[in-house]
Amino acid sequence: MSTFSTTRHLGAAPAEVFAAIRDAERLARWWGPDGFSNRFDVFEFRPGGRWIFSMIGPDGTVYPNESVFSVIDVDRRLVIRHLCQPHFELSIALEPVDGGTLLHWEQVFADASVARAVAHIVEPANEQNLDRLSIELGLARGG
Repeated sequence: MSTFSTTRHLGAAPAEVFAAIRDAERLARWWGPDGFSNRFDVFEFRPGGRWIFSMIGPDGTVYPNESVFSVIDVDRRLVIRHLCQPHFELSIALEPVDGGTLLHWEQVFADASVARAVAHIVEPANEQNLDRLSIELGLARGG
């Protein structure tokens, strides 16, 4: 297994969801699992743009991250390549549906053995990430 996928219905239009992604200040508030905060050093939100940031864990541990925005299709799709370990590609697709957006989150790790080793962290963290996005959008936790 090298792919982690989840889908979430959000009671907000795709443009509202995308706005919470493209705005560095808003993204910093919700990105990552529960208890984490972010410090963005570089945020070039354009295809080929760099995203260099640190995630700070609840215990104060700093986790450096470097990514590039591979694809940006406004209000529809975003692909992020994580350049440091662990290597993965994250695709976020926003599908308009009655009552809001169906968000498709797919994280593909380059190395299946690494994916297996971090599955116990990644699976709940991805759900927490989307819970935090829901809160940022002013929605009830979970959608």
